[in-house]
Amino acid sequence: MAIGRKQASKAQPIQGAMPQGDAAVAAICAVIRRIPKGWVATYGQVAAKAGLPRRARLVGQVLQHLDPASDVPWHRVVNAKGEVSWTLSRNGSDRLQQKLLEQEGIEFDARNRFDLERFRWLD
Repeated sequence: MAIGRKQASKAQPIQGAMPQGDAAVAAICAVIRRIPKGWVATYGQVAAKAGLPRRARLVGQVLQHLDPASDVPWHRVVNAKGEVSWTLSRNGSDRLQQKLLEQEGIEFDARNRFDLERFRWLD
């Protein structure tokens, strides 16, 4: 392998990038596992409930690096605008997320938005 050249690989866990390490990941995943079918929570809401206020981006990073075989219902975490976060880096998982939410009864309008106050999980 050439020096300075990265090998292509799957996304690696981000434990080194987080000061809280595995405990933060575990707390975030525990909160997401509690979101009932047919309900959603925002990234910020998950962070706050995990004891990590103002760390919504951390929640996104954890979900981005989640093992596909995980039992964490990642699709129930949405942005604060009542939308699925659309981005090229998700490689189509944004469309999958909307489909999974629709299968759980979340109703989207013509602009791909839903009524966050109606479907927000209030634990």
